[in-house]
Amino acid sequence: MIREPVRQMMSRWGEILAGLAIMLGGGWLIWLGGWFCLVIGGVVVLVALALLIGAWRRLPFRRDIAAPGLVEVVEGAVRYFGATQMGGEIALRDLVEIRLLRLDGRGHWRLRSAGGEALLIPVDAAGADALAHAFTALPGLQMGAVSNALAHVAEQSDAMHTVWRRDA
Repeated sequence: MIREPVRQMMSRWGEILAGLAIMLGGGWLIWLGGWFCLVIGGVVVLVALALLIGAWRRLPFRRDIAAPGLVEVVEGAVRYFGATQMGGEIALRDLVEIRLLRLDGRGHWRLRSAGGEALLIPVDAAGADALAHAFTALPGLQMGAVSNALAHVAEQSDAMHTVWRRDA
């Protein structure tokens, strides 16, 4: 019923559009006047602003599925089921380093555990956008720096960025 280009646009930008709609609703409440509507509308606008900031930072994680495999984040563990390459699982509590690198023309997350195991996950694998929520649980991670590195990994031929390292 919905055309394919519109559906693709809504899947990528839907969270931001929802935040803008909530902000418009808050603005309408403010416009109604009166101190009660002004306070409620102001709170709604602030909540919408927080939602928009989070959606904007998660936007680079939302990509078309172009790599084989599936990513799951279940009960504090990141799992990658690789179709053509090795998969694996690493618990978030065991992570010591996250790197974003480019291999064979495709961006990959390299997650390294305290035991030295590494897990390579293509950034455009199915379910890789769930990593944005998983990474926010890590102490000291700057989500803006992660989003910035992810947005620019396709532009550089030999990009490798350490986006997070656990403090000793």
